[in-house]
Amino acid sequence: MEPISLPEPGMSAGNSSSVAQQKFHVLVGVTGSVAALKLPLLVSELLKIPGLEVKVVTTERAKHFYNAQEIPVTLYGDEEEWQLWKGRSDPVLHIELRRWADLMVVAPLDANTLAKVANGICDNLLTCVIRAWDLSKPLLFCPAMNTAMWEHPITARQVEQLKGFGYTEIPCVVKKLVCGDEGTENCCVGRDVSEGDEWLCYVCQAEVFF
Repeated sequence: MEPISLPEPGMSAGNSSSVAQQKFHVLVGVTGSVAALKLPLLVSELLKIPGLEVKVVTTERAKHFYNAQEIPVTLYGDEEEWQLWKGRSDPVLHIELRRWADLMVVAPLDANTLAKVANGICDNLLTCVIRAWDLSKPLLFCPAMNTAMWEHPITARQVEQLKGFGYTEIPCVVKKLVCGDEGTENCCVGRDVSEGDEWLCYVCQAEVFF
């Protein structure tokens, strides 16, 4: 596992060094939606933006949808959380990651993790990072789920709950879903390259935070 380089305690990233000033740290969270298929593409597009350093936090269910060998950055999961900590003096990975990151984007955010975050549940590495998130830093979330799940009344309440925390929603778009339905999925990971560059809306929107 690659070590996490952090500024000295009490020192902001902007004051740490000229080298650190050249890098903006983006933490990508990925959950168990079929839209996680686009994770390699999302990471590769982020890496095209000068000055960005990217790391990925994954849920166990998300691993079903992508090949880890196609992710050209450090990938953290629940196993790494427990491997890193052996005793009281050891670093806690979810705290180290929230310190490292300047911005977090959860893409895709599935219905299950949306419900967890809205209710403060933190039972894996990703949700622990979010629960410990520094609210002075941007956190973007990209809902992605089947239309029937999206249209359930509780979904809108949970999305508003996250926005009430100060998180920024990247809205869904209408498209043909993997299950065959016509419905909503998040634009940042839900569009094919053949449909043009509209799926890159995440990059376009997130760049205002860099």
